[in-house]
Amino acid sequence: MDTLDAKQRTRLNKLQKKLRREVGRAIADFNMISEGDKVMVCLSGGKDSYTMLEILRNLQHSAPVNFELVAVNLDQKQPGFPEHVLPEYLEREGVAYHILEKDTYSIVKEKVPEGKTTCGLCSRLRRGSLYGFAEEIGATKIALGHHRDDIVETLFLNMFFGGKMKAMPPKLRSDDNRNIVIRPLAYSREKDIIEFSNFKDFPIIPCNLCGSQENLQRQVIKEMLNKWDRDQPGRIENIFAAIQNIAPSQLADTRLFDFENLEDGQQQGGEQAHRLDVVNLFG
Repeated sequence: MDTLDAKQRTRLNKLQKKLRREVGRAIADFNMISEGDKVMVCLSGGKDSYTMLEILRNLQHSAPVNFELVAVNLDQKQPGFPEHVLPEYLEREGVAYHILEKDTYSIVKEKVPEGKTTCGLCSRLRRGSLYGFAEEIGATKIALGHHRDDIVETLFLNMFFGGKMKAMPPKLRSDDNRNIVIRPLAYSREKDIIEFSNFKDFPIIPCNLCGSQENLQRQVIKEMLNKWDRDQPGRIENIFAAIQNIAPSQLADTRLFDFENLEDGQQQGGEQAHRLDVVNLFG
């Protein structure tokens, strides 16, 4: 980063301010961090988690509440994993951290047939290990590095392949009701994170050590969305806005809206439930 020229430094400052603004807004909108929270920042060694940690550390100095950050990396014992990279980086930056060692790699290799993607089982095992460790260290929040593009991709993955209108919430309670998970980068675009990460020259650890290919379905969705983003700028922003602007009466889920008793003539759910907001996703 010391080799950046004046123009690059100006661009880096603008990017950092933008990411700070977006993360701060996400934290405020969803009440992600409260006074006295101990936030466990899940650090994988990828661009997203490095950026999340950097921006949270930055905000920590100016936030209206006091909170603690602790970085946690799960060493899953993939062959060739560079164990020294994250400890050296975190010690150099003065960040409190833990390295959690769990041989999930062997479990995945045993359970998943050769040639099949290992990402699904790997991520479930990783979440389980991290959620349990959060309790051990007294963390009140678990921060994951998913960004806006991840959320939109998941929406279409669930629609196209799962038959569900479902994405990734910026804040959730885990299935076992024991952890609160937050996604501070929920408002941030991947392209900004990539550019910021390149400027900062983070010591990236690639997620291909296990030999698994990235989930093919997600890659297809990503390519579709990237094309839309090139051809129709602003479309991804509109899709994300639609996730935050739901009109249940204009869909068809009888669990969310009482279609059966519409004949009674009672207004259900107020104006929001009956407003029709059309976002042309495919035109």
